[in-house]
Amino acid sequence: MEETSIKRDIRRLKLEELKAFFVQQGEKPFRAQQAYDWLWIKSAKSFDQMTNLSLETREMMKNHFVINHIKVDKMQRSADGTIKNAVTLHDGLVVESVLIPTEKRITACVSSQVGCSLACKFCATAKLKRQRNLSPDEIYDQVVAIKEQAELFYGRPLTNIVFMGMGEPLLNYANVTEAISKITNQKGLGMATKRITVSTVGVAKMIMKMADDGVKFNLAVSLHAAINKTRSSIMPINETNSLEELGQALAYWYQKTKSKVTYEYVVWKGINDTLEHAEALLKFCKIIPSKVNLIEYNPIDDGEFQQASDESLNMYMDLLERNGITTRIRKSRGKDIDAACGQLANKG
Repeated sequence: MEETSIKRDIRRLKLEELKAFFVQQGEKPFRAQQAYDWLWIKSAKSFDQMTNLSLETREMMKNHFVINHIKVDKMQRSADGTIKNAVTLHDGLVVESVLIPTEKRITACVSSQVGCSLACKFCATAKLKRQRNLSPDEIYDQVVAIKEQAELFYGRPLTNIVFMGMGEPLLNYANVTEAISKITNQKGLGMATKRITVSTVGVAKMIMKMADDGVKFNLAVSLHAAINKTRSSIMPINETNSLEELGQALAYWYQKTKSKVTYEYVVWKGINDTLEHAEALLKFCKIIPSKVNLIEYNPIDDGEFQQASDESLNMYMDLLERNGITTRIRKSRGKDIDAACGQLANKG
């Protein structure tokens, strides 16, 4: 363990750095390109897999570097086909990722942090202490693992990626965007950026930074209430990023990107299931072009939050649709294995 801790993870090197290192070791630069392709296109987990490099070259890499690859330690399969992975990182910490199959797509739901610091009251992950950010490679590895499972268990390719697992992606922005760059690069997984959605609880200044950076992926906001008092009571982030600030950031986002936003919204009994709340959501939806996912609530055992009635859901649906807001009720998947939205908590 001591030896690996002083070796650098080879995947932290950019291609030019790797080429410079290879030349320094008396190797040809194209050998570095071969190693790089093994790491990112073929997702090699060890240097021994790099069979078009000589034994001496592989030993040289082993002497200087490690590949801190994730390990899927536990895999659970739901009755509806959802697969939840317990992913062990190189330092022994664990996160969870989920494969969600539907008729037309297979989606990878990935984590961006170990735990979370935002304390949303309805989310199991929020009960865990945030321990650290995931590196770009650890995010990339989650996607690769789910891509392999999609092909193995479903004989179909991975089609979509959502950053809706453990953690707040915008509080690990640099690593998340670097991972997305690798995932979408033709020298990586070659996935289309428009197939990737990053979900945030609404960190206003980071939404504006994304707009300035001209990102091409989709944005979803975990909203759940469009009245400040209610939102602050269930999502402490709202105390420092009010709905007014969030609305301004989203207006800036749309002005820069011309991209719609999706609002993720759970309707709970006795919390936000009234016409007043539905009308507040409708008003918020009119700030920029948007659509709404009304999400079925997934209990996290303490009973404080309960799914609203079908009547309340339909009231929301009717009001929004009648006013031109595309709305759908999203049924949760993987509830029987605690793999649904808000349930990821490393229970195992």
